Amino acid sequence: MIKLLSLFGGIGSDIKALKNMGHEVKTVDYVEWKENRVKAYNAMNPFRYKTQNVVGWDLKPDFLVHGSPCQDNSAANLNDDKGRSELMLETLRIIREMGEWRPRFVIWENVKGATYRNKLPIFQKYLREMNEMGYTNNYKVINAIDYGIPQQRERIFCISILGEEMFDFNRLQTKLFQPLQNFLQDESEFDLEKYVVKIPSMLSRLAALATQEQIEANKSKFNYIPTVTDFIYTLTERPDRCPGPGVIQTSDGRYRYPTEREYWRLMGFDDEDFDRMLKEFPPKPHQRSATLYALAANSIVVPVLEAIFEVLLSGNFAADYVEDDGQMQLIC
Repeated sequence: MIKLLSLFGGIGSDIKALKNMGHEVKTVDYVEWKENRVKAYNAMNPFRYKTQNVVGWDLKPDFLVHGSPCQDNSAANLNDDKGRSELMLETLRIIREMGEWRPRFVIWENVKGATYRNKLPIFQKYLREMNEMGYTNNYKVINAIDYGIPQQRERIFCISILGEEMFDFNRLQTKLFQPLQNFLQDESEFDLEKYVVKIPSMLSRLAALATQEQIEANKSKFNYIPTVTDFIYTLTERPDRCPGPGVIQTSDGRYRYPTEREYWRLMGFDDEDFDRMLKEFPPKPHQRSATLYALAANSIVVPVLEAIFEVLLSGNFAADYVEDDGQMQLIC
């Protein structure tokens, strides 16, 4: 039985990963303040939680996964922090107050911007205080495309282990690349017109419709939206914005946005999960669902968590070291 605590739990990529691996999971608690994410989480699991905030929360579990809000760490908001980037520090308080019930493993995920210059002090404080509480930390930027998901999605993962053992990211088992086509729906399965790019401002940003001269002339102002074939770019809350994940050429030569179902597939969720979401959040007729897009885009890629859990639960997760002038160095 794996005891799991999820802070900033979203739609539950962590429990989905463990279930996919065949483990029995006991959710000690789940903390998420956005109502639609709680509703989605409950729909995919046989229990019910209410909306709650990490601030002031207190309980004593033994295994913890958290992915604090990433918006203030994104490249677009590095100079417009609304305080969300510091919410990861609330996890420190929770762990500190656990006492002897501190979890052996703590997993944290966020965008790469968390390590950029003006956000780095917050991350360094997190690492320093985790170390003071007896944890050994190691972190690495992981790309979902290396784990069987055709999405260029780079996220930083920090694994903290209670004690002196350091997690070795080299032990993660990557997966064979799967082409984007394996994740796309056939055009006969959905209302194509609902997804075709029609807004003039978006059409003017499509790289396939621009000349090379236009692209060069505008590269200092904005990025053009690529037409994706083999893989897609990082899924964002709305596919009809620039920058975005890219567009797909239709059979009649037009261009469309990814569907909501494709979003969920590209985060490692299956169609059964998505069908449950359709019942919980039925889209309005002839409209795309901002909710279904956002729920997926703000999640963690399930196969990446599967790879991490596989190593942690194997017991063979520690890095090898050599001593060099008193310094401990990781052997890569």
